[in-house]
Amino acid sequence: MTDTIIDIAIIGAGPYGLSLAAHLRKRGRSMRIFGTAMHSWAEHMPQGMHLKSEGFASSLYDSEDKFTLKAYCAEHAIPYADIGLPVAIETFIAYGLEFQKRYVPILENVNILSLKQLEGCFELTTSAGETLRALRVVVAAGIVSFAHLPPLFASLPNSMISHSSQHSDLRGFKGRRVAVLGAGASALDIAALLLQGGAQAELIARRQTIPFHDPPVEPRPLWQRVTAPRSGLGTGWRSRMCTDIPLVFHTMPQALRIRAVARHLGPAPCWFVREAVERRLPMHLDATVASAHAHEGQARLVIRQPGRQEKYIEVDHVIAATGYKAAVSRLTFIDDSVRTRVRTAEGAPILSRHFESSVPGLYFVGMAAANSFGPLLRFAYGAKFAARRMTARLARA
Repeated sequence: MTDTIIDIAIIGAGPYGLSLAAHLRKRGRSMRIFGTAMHSWAEHMPQGMHLKSEGFASSLYDSEDKFTLKAYCAEHAIPYADIGLPVAIETFIAYGLEFQKRYVPILENVNILSLKQLEGCFELTTSAGETLRALRVVVAAGIVSFAHLPPLFASLPNSMISHSSQHSDLRGFKGRRVAVLGAGASALDIAALLLQGGAQAELIARRQTIPFHDPPVEPRPLWQRVTAPRSGLGTGWRSRMCTDIPLVFHTMPQALRIRAVARHLGPAPCWFVREAVERRLPMHLDATVASAHAHEGQARLVIRQPGRQEKYIEVDHVIAATGYKAAVSRLTFIDDSVRTRVRTAEGAPILSRHFESSVPGLYFVGMAAANSFGPLLRFAYGAKFAARRMTARLARA
């Protein structure tokens, strides 16, 4: 047991955890941060993909906004544009690691195995065997814990089914037949990379068409800039309001907030993937998977489409790019005695205007905070708002 009680413990070292730690460290707070820098990006997203966000919206945030992705690319002679030049995930990861070295050198590369609450503080146990105490805890655990795999596929053995977040290297699928489920960026990115790597990929999606984004055109005429202003989440007034007034979003009725998060900025692949898959990728659109089971060493999927006869396909493996659902119950390192006291809505924590949960001193950022503050918190771009807002609160207490 560590005798000293620290002020703040941060769990997670992605864009949100690192940005918050950089801000708090500048303010001189007693703090420790745990996790592997950029772990979700490096280990749970496929190599060779590109970010959905534009370059200007793909930074981590120090307190002075100095070390942006643009600044990093300039230092390393990496091609960069605020808009229109896709950011390679390898570039983003390398940038995040450099940000950590410069602004959060105190990061401890260990995981938190247990989070309990004692009288007046929290008790955390690390994977290194240390037990420590903190007055306040910020959970910045990222999205991997929230990966959603439809129950329909529970009948398939693990060798035949996986979530898209389980793959960083797709080369092992060369020569194999793979079904990819979904119509969003993850699904099309993975399908394109599978084709590129020599796999036989095909797509199954409930959508009637694939809603590819249009390539950005700059400069835009004035009327477009007025009717559809650009933001870190894309163009349009809804997206602009999500980035500019998240505290107003917080005041909206809970049901309306949850609906807006679910519907706004739904699954949509980026324009630069279109050429890689069009006329190369077999697509079963407007389709649902009625059943899935193992059959003679393969996964057999029964597909239903309106007005058509039911059909089945057999593949070696199914990759479900079926998204993420934030739920406190999925954060298993939080002890039941704490987790059951966190008030939730649709599984996600209900947070105050300062990201604090119903358990005093326990905070959540990132995707877990989206139902409280809007779609902004589903993207790395939201780390700036979260870091500044929480630092103002935590540094004052």
